[in-house]
Amino acid sequence: MRNKRPGKPELLVPASSLEVLRTAVIFGADAVYIGGEAFGLRAKAKNFTIQEMAEGIRFAREHDVKVYVTANILAHNDDLAGAETYFTELKEIKPDALIISDPGMFMLAREICPEIEIHISTQANNTNYQTYRFWWQQGAKRVVSARELSLTEIRQIRDNIPKEMEIESFIHGAMCISYSGRCLLSNYFTGRDANQGACTHPCRWKYAVVEETRPGEYLPVYENERGTYIFNSKDLCMIAHIPALVAAGIDSFKIEGRMKTALYVACVARTYRKAIDDYFESAEKYRENMEWYRAEIAKCTYRQFTTGFYFGRPDENTQIYDNNTYVNEYVYLGSVESVDEHGYARFEQKNKFCVGDTIEIMKPDGSNVRTKVLAMCDAEGNAVENCPHSRQILQVKLADRPEPYDLMRVENAKQA
Repeated sequence: MRNKRPGKPELLVPASSLEVLRTAVIFGADAVYIGGEAFGLRAKAKNFTIQEMAEGIRFAREHDVKVYVTANILAHNDDLAGAETYFTELKEIKPDALIISDPGMFMLAREICPEIEIHISTQANNTNYQTYRFWWQQGAKRVVSARELSLTEIRQIRDNIPKEMEIESFIHGAMCISYSGRCLLSNYFTGRDANQGACTHPCRWKYAVVEETRPGEYLPVYENERGTYIFNSKDLCMIAHIPALVAAGIDSFKIEGRMKTALYVACVARTYRKAIDDYFESAEKYRENMEWYRAEIAKCTYRQFTTGFYFGRPDENTQIYDNNTYVNEYVYLGSVESVDEHGYARFEQKNKFCVGDTIEIMKPDGSNVRTKVLAMCDAEGNAVENCPHSRQILQVKLADRPEPYDLMRVENAKQA
């Protein structure tokens, strides 16, 4: 893996599509985790066909990056026949690991594709070293820690499991109100089962109290005059605590977000890549660059930040009570696919911008280039002044020449 050396953790980044996978790889991931069209816990994500998985695995391997595939639903009887077919297909394209939580799914994977590593999902509620030992004895290579663990508890696990066994832990992204993500609210309210990959995120909704004898009389759970989003957690961010994560013995730093955009993935991957590499070069360099990390990570879409359970039990400061909206400082415009001999960059447009606008080119090396849009044309070569329709294939001429895989973004006027 790139930049990998003894003691240096893997940076594991999510991808919802081939575009996002390529972005994750180019912007610094050591490994990428993806989901198929079934058997993963992000049914609303775009997800990958088997053919797209094979293409993504080829691309990642060309850059010395690993690919893990999620199959972490809590399976019912009706799921098992399809799971056998799915694992047989995965056996042919050879991902580097499968992420599984259900023991029945684990047994099928071991029988059908024993040559592929199995990682135990956080959904399996992995909270103690005996659980880790159990999965090691079954043949698992890695276990993803429950998000409810402190760094002290993870260190205790590290000290009581085989040296060769790997610990993977979430270090950035959305937090779930339910224990290790095993939530029943979505199924109860909407009939869409979070444990089957169809969560509607009811923890982000606004709630009030109703007294039994006064139906229809809603009593807000007050934190301010607008009520409260009582279950709405802040997002996890551990960019300022890389030394503590390393000291705890975590082998893989996992980013949450298999439904996020290429811009989010590029921003998070690039920032943590630099932070990890800087720390392993020198602790002083890591400290000196802390303001850059904080500034860059805040350019991602997020809900305010917390350190979760890592330094003890969360308190009232880990919740957001007055709204359920994201902070969104930048708008994603597109990823450069190619640049022709005249300097026109081809891309699929994600949001509207115009000739004459000042935008930013985001590069994998950590640099950001403010530049001006000089000209734009559609796929047929016709000049256009703006691009109001998303997913148009366009070509754009910028004052500064971009490179393939660079991302284009612009400050969000609504939050600027």
